[in-house]
Amino acid sequence: KIKVIMSDPNIDIIVPNYNKANYLDECIGSVLNQTYVNWSLYIIDDCSTDNSSNILNKYKNEKKIKIIKLKKNKGPSFCRNLGMRLSKAEYISFLDSDDYWTNEKLQIQILYMIKNNLNFTYTDYIPFITKNNQKIYKKETNLKKSFRFDDFIINSSINSSTMIIAKKIIKTKRFRKIGLLEDYLFKCDLLKSNIEAKKIDNSLAYYRILPGNRSSNKVLNLFYLWKINRRYNNLNLYRNLMSIFGIVVNSIKKYGIK
Repeated sequence: KIKVIMSDPNIDIIVPNYNKANYLDECIGSVLNQTYVNWSLYIIDDCSTDNSSNILNKYKNEKKIKIIKLKKNKGPSFCRNLGMRLSKAEYISFLDSDDYWTNEKLQIQILYMIKNNLNFTYTDYIPFITKNNQKIYKKETNLKKSFRFDDFIINSSINSSTMIIAKKIIKTKRFRKIGLLEDYLFKCDLLKSNIEAKKIDNSLAYYRILPGNRSSNKVLNLFYLWKINRRYNNLNLYRNLMSIFGIVVNSIKKYGIK
């Protein structure tokens, strides 16, 4: 077991939430149970209309948890950007409010980053669905060992809930408000700067597949992917088509035909 000491760097965890009350306890609990102790959690509730506020109130006295409740719905890009503005740590991690981590996620990942002088890492993860209140786990991912920009536009398999990023490489980069696939564009923007993302060889997160969420509209996703690649990534027709084909194929490999 890796020993964690108080001089290890701080990690700020950013969790945007909108109407995910049913999953918040599991998400937050997975952070509270981390074996790595030098973290702060920023939960930005995006004016939820479900029971999220009551769930979050249970954690208002946790010293390492900061809860920000927006009075107007602003979208996930605004929430993540707000978390990054508030962050004072050397490293930033993201966790979606319907996902959760293994207990040693931060410990394994950040100490590997320090040992190997890495600035952007991700891990494998286990997708799952829930049927009749039972979790059905799919096969754990087996992602590439590393991604540069040219790899990522063909295989966008880095899950946001698995990333840890050194703030020094984020600089002024932010999630753009573009309607869909903001996380794809954010990762593209990082990787364009001749940065390589490296994988930690462990499955350290659980990714919940929900029916009817924003990422389940396949046709709309493909439209946004095309538009982002053309407008922001400056891909020509051939590279854009190859990007869409590659991303679709790799999505099917991970999740099957959803």
